Amino acid sequence: MLLQPSLSNRTPSISPSLSCPNPLQWKISQIILRQSSNPFKPSSISCSVSQVHSYNTVDYERRPMVKWNAVFKRISLMESPELGAATVLNQCEDEGKKLTKWELCRVVKELRKYKRYKLALEVYDWMNNRGERFRLAASDAAIQLDLIAKVHGISGAEDFFLKLPDTLKDRRIYGALLNAYARTKMKEKAESLIDTMREKGYAMHALPFNVMMTLYMNLKDYGKVDALVSEMMEKNIQLDMYSYNIWLSSRGSQGSVEGMEQVFEQMKLDSMINPNWTTFSTMATMYIKMGQLEKAEGCLKNVESRITGRDRIPYHYLISLYGTVGNKEETYRVWNTYKSVFPTIPNLGYHAMISSLVRIGDIEGAEKMYEEWLSVRTSFDPRIGNLLMSFYVKEGNFDKAEGILDQMVELGGKPNSSTWEILAEGHTGERRISEAFSCFKEAFLVDGSKSWRPKPVTVSYFFDLCEEEGNLETKGALVGLLRQSGFLEDKTYASFVGLSNGPLKDEAGSQDEGDGSEVLLDQLQGSM
Repeated sequence: MLLQPSLSNRTPSISPSLSCPNPLQWKISQIILRQSSNPFKPSSISCSVSQVHSYNTVDYERRPMVKWNAVFKRISLMESPELGAATVLNQCEDEGKKLTKWELCRVVKELRKYKRYKLALEVYDWMNNRGERFRLAASDAAIQLDLIAKVHGISGAEDFFLKLPDTLKDRRIYGALLNAYARTKMKEKAESLIDTMREKGYAMHALPFNVMMTLYMNLKDYGKVDALVSEMMEKNIQLDMYSYNIWLSSRGSQGSVEGMEQVFEQMKLDSMINPNWTTFSTMATMYIKMGQLEKAEGCLKNVESRITGRDRIPYHYLISLYGTVGNKEETYRVWNTYKSVFPTIPNLGYHAMISSLVRIGDIEGAEKMYEEWLSVRTSFDPRIGNLLMSFYVKEGNFDKAEGILDQMVELGGKPNSSTWEILAEGHTGERRISEAFSCFKEAFLVDGSKSWRPKPVTVSYFFDLCEEEGNLETKGALVGLLRQSGFLEDKTYASFVGLSNGPLKDEAGSQDEGDGSEVLLDQLQGSM
């Protein structure tokens, strides 16, 4: 999804003139490393009677120990997330539990893993408000900048960056801002920033190049991917696993089997690189796109043989890719292997399996798998039900799609924006303008809708229906919602839905994006 910054008309370089219309609440001064007035002064030593003599009594001076995962669960499972993570953290301390920086940073890491960015940022805000206890380093500031960009947008991240003291602006901070620009496909600002990083000597390792290559991949500017690889080689910057995988994807995206295989051969010659499962899953994906299904399945065998430890993610890729190939037998085989290795399967595992079965056409199997998930789930993920709802709507079985929604709500689940969009598509297909628009409105109102954008093809069909029925008022109402959410600032998206610079075009486009642009950046996230 393209996030539209409020600074798009400004110069691409970061300058002190940047401002944020709504000053952020973060306390930058509390992030600065504080030096003790006497760093060599030893810590004071205290002792209580019960510490010396254990007479089966409880030492009131000792606080109960707290484990980070317990704190994470309390935050992630909050019934009212709007109360904020600080509510849980304050409760923990009121209960006598002394929270450490390590525990809180571990909680942040887990919240980021599950894309609970707002809650993760709130944990950092809580630490910032207790500067006397928590000394936050440049690495913490980089993580906060990344979270601010996701929660408050690019303008917030830039404002945070400008307020940081120069002592904290190291390559990690610049890398986090570069990553934020790449995620929002702000090419000019990203290029300006990496030039600054080159001047400062911050672009002497693979990560910033990987981020830029991913940006160019998403913009389909494959020539610049090759140019960056050449620059790395000229400067003797070691390509890492991500570099090679992006390069493989670039060659594959150009439809060049030979070009991709040349990169793989070069990868095998690199003594610093040992191709792992991600390499072969990348190649399998590219082979599938190029119609080389036999080679794709050969790569999937290599994926499976390289699974190590207790890593669940490779199984999700295998199940998804076998489903894309259409190999039902292998899809079930990998699923059964997965279940034999792990006692429980997370929501993502069931999502991968049900999605694959739907693609294969095994709807009966997908429905059985959905019922199995309902019986073992620990939390409700609307994306899983959306898979079946989307299939039912496409098949014209709107009643069954509504049945999934009713069951979801009955079991305590909360529909997400995509749930309502699917229903809007169904109503549009049955020419019910009022009901379709009501679903669109619900989609825009759902918590988390900022990370959602309606598919151009769905919006375009709805506009077509409104014009055919002469209902320009409702069409205008949806245009208003799109404009209010900032989607029409993206000229490409506006053209897809038949809008350009505000006024309506005569014809609505029906092209859907769905290019998977977030995947590589998500993989790079762990390298920050």
